[in-house]
Amino acid sequence: MSNLSTELREGTKKAHTMAENMGFVRCFLRGVVEKQSYRKLVANFYFAYAAMEEELERHRNHPIVSHIYFPELHRKASLEADLAYYYGPNWRDQVAMTPGGQAYVDRIREVANTAPELLVSHSYTRYIGDLSGGQILKGIAQRAMNLADGEGTAFYEFPDIPDEKAFKAKYRQALDAAPADEATIARIVEEANHAFGLNMEMFKELEGNLIKAIGQMLFNTLTNRQRRGSTELATAE
Repeated sequence: MSNLSTELREGTKKAHTMAENMGFVRCFLRGVVEKQSYRKLVANFYFAYAAMEEELERHRNHPIVSHIYFPELHRKASLEADLAYYYGPNWRDQVAMTPGGQAYVDRIREVANTAPELLVSHSYTRYIGDLSGGQILKGIAQRAMNLADGEGTAFYEFPDIPDEKAFKAKYRQALDAAPADEATIARIVEEANHAFGLNMEMFKELEGNLIKAIGQMLFNTLTNRQRRGSTELATAE
């Protein structure tokens, strides 16, 4: 048994806090969500999750990746449903990756081809956060964008996971059962921090749109409050 789950949780705390302190995220957590920015984020997520899930599928028999291959986590279909809501039935002709989204997808493809065990880092960074904060973020998005229940928030729904807390425990147990030595664990943690950085770049790109929509003064007010660190969402727990 490895201690991969503990190393990932402890080793990404700083990056997690930094991600939550991004202006776009801080505004979101305070109930300010601008639809144009949000749908661009959904589009970026679509391309990133599609790439990640394709590579997880391709490497599902890898000695380490196999331990965290859980199709019930997959988000591609739910993101397609959300994109159809935000962009309409012809959404495929309208969505495109931002440069940050492209960098994220490129990195996923790169590690899949050179060091597939590092796909664990990307799975952990996204899915554990989705499970932890999903219902909170869903509620915020619904209130901020006046969404009816079931409209534009499929991303936050895990119909095949009835108990999210229990599933996270199962996921952590699977991480610890993976045959990863200390050097491999260190590389997985390093890649998870890189994944946080790639997510942060996508959030940064969206701040310009958000500022145009809500004004620089309100943006500053929302983002300059005392930063308490990782308090709103315990995404690694």
